[in-house]
Amino acid sequence: MEMFLRLSKLRYAATLPDIECSPQRNLTKEQLAQLADATYIERGENILITGATGCGKSFLACALGHQACVLGHRTLYFNLNRLTEQIAIAQADGTLIKWLNRMKKARLIILDDFGLQPISHQVKLVILQILEDRYEQAATIISSQLPVAKWYEYLDEPTLADAILDRIIPRAHRIELTGKSRRKKLESIS
Repeated sequence: MEMFLRLSKLRYAATLPDIECSPQRNLTKEQLAQLADATYIERGENILITGATGCGKSFLACALGHQACVLGHRTLYFNLNRLTEQIAIAQADGTLIKWLNRMKKARLIILDDFGLQPISHQVKLVILQILEDRYEQAATIISSQLPVAKWYEYLDEPTLADAILDRIIPRAHRIELTGKSRRKKLESIS
């Protein structure tokens, strides 16, 4: 478990008990409990977490990632900016296939901040390959400020957008967080 947690590189040291469930956040204890046993990973289902800046998307994704590690699932966390950097490095030094195989071995991958910046055609192709390798075999959590309905437009290439979204959306749990920024709440406490 400790090794999985260390290798996951989760952004936050969040756990499921740290997650506030309330009608104001549009998140129930039942929804969280449904995901707590991580059987969605075994079934190859995804989790799509959307909401405004600061509402706790990344924190929730990391709590789910932590739970997956506790239950013995290899987990990898990537901010999408860092993912694009790693893809570029792997392409430049000729290790892309090795890197993709490493990604394939992870039972859970978290892609955080999806949709914040444009991504290149090459990155879209690699993301498609990652998702293809994982389809119905492993799980992916994606957090985004963009509503899922805007992801097609964000990907901006109809054929690739269709292919990518077809591997994400049909087998996904959706969590649309609402409420005010959690960061502002934390700043007022300190």
